[in-house]
Amino acid sequence: MNKIIEEIESAQKKEELPVFNTGDTVRVHNRIKEGNRERVQIFEGTVLKIQGGGSRQTFTVRKESSGIGVEKTWPIHSPNVEKVEVVRRGKVRRAKLNYLRSLTGKKAKVKEIMR
Repeated sequence: MNKIIEEIESAQKKEELPVFNTGDTVRVHNRIKEGNRERVQIFEGTVLKIQGGGSRQTFTVRKESSGIGVEKTWPIHSPNVEKVEVVRRGKVRRAKLNYLRSLTGKKAKVKEIMR
């Protein structure tokens, strides 16, 4: 039973995965369907966490819009996620940045890795 599930999941995975980590600022190109039209919407923010594994792996991105924090979670292998661009690499020392939810403005910044 387990091998059957793995075969089905592997068929639904993307071949090329975007390479990013927690703390990175990313630009997610999300495909949105409105009636019979389809368009791409860009969501730019900081990656709070990456969780799960296999085809169920998800990532959460947070941005501040008009002083209000907005978070969205996407499956990495979702066909609606067209691509993920890394804008900045962040230097963090933990896997989940839940403490950023209580911070606003400049305090919510993550240090950048200079390369």
